[in-house]
Amino acid sequence: MANLSQLRNLTDNLPIGDELMPVLFIGHGSPMNGIEDNEFSSKWADIGRTMPVPKAVLVVSAHWFTRGTAVTAMNFPKTIHDFGGFPQALFDAEYPAPGSPELARELSGLVTSTTVELDHDWGLDHGAWTVLAHMFPEANIPVLQLSMDYTKDPKAHYELARELYQLRRKGVLIMGSGNMVHNLRMLSWEMMNGGGYDWAMEINDQFKNLIMNRNHRPLMDYKRLGSAAMLAIPTPEHYLPLLYTLGLQNDMDEVSLFNDKAVGGSLTMTSVRIG
Repeated sequence: MANLSQLRNLTDNLPIGDELMPVLFIGHGSPMNGIEDNEFSSKWADIGRTMPVPKAVLVVSAHWFTRGTAVTAMNFPKTIHDFGGFPQALFDAEYPAPGSPELARELSGLVTSTTVELDHDWGLDHGAWTVLAHMFPEANIPVLQLSMDYTKDPKAHYELARELYQLRRKGVLIMGSGNMVHNLRMLSWEMMNGGGYDWAMEINDQFKNLIMNRNHRPLMDYKRLGSAAMLAIPTPEHYLPLLYTLGLQNDMDEVSLFNDKAVGGSLTMTSVRIG
């Protein structure tokens, strides 16, 4: 594990480069994906191997939904096992990546639309570590999490992301982690290995078309997309990380989809790479 002086060298005064880091939205699905080698985790590993090595990772996870906005600012964030009813092996899993208080302070200074508090209590929840454990298994890249303020509307989350754009030029990988379609109350055990209700497939296709056509406004105003959207997003926390990813897109970025599959009837793993 890196010592504190090495971590400071990684993040202090990160230079602005000519190349932009990609931005990701990850459909993270079940926490079990964190310890299983399956079609979803294999793709995460492939992305981690083939993309430029980031200087740090900033995760906006569905599972840190707060009043106000905060960023983790500890040297070594803990691994949070924020789930229940899973095998002991999942609770035993650790992701001992370092943090970066310096980058947290820099991020806080970049955002002017709201106050970003420096947090020393949270850590890395399963929206972050279950994915990163496959992307960067050595856990040697600093990782921060940014919380989402539940008092803000979708447009405010999108606009906040735009204030973080400079971090892409400094080698920071920004990753939203949630699921575009996420309705656990309607899960079908018969479709756990693959398959979606008609409404889930319909709205997921609509989301994908809007994303690929760079038409973000309807995605911010998703409540106007009809009953299928309301079934897909009964609560917003798994959907909002997508808007952070889209808010970081520029006019020249290429957009691609991966892990584009429905599971359990009412959940889609569809993920987005920008850049």
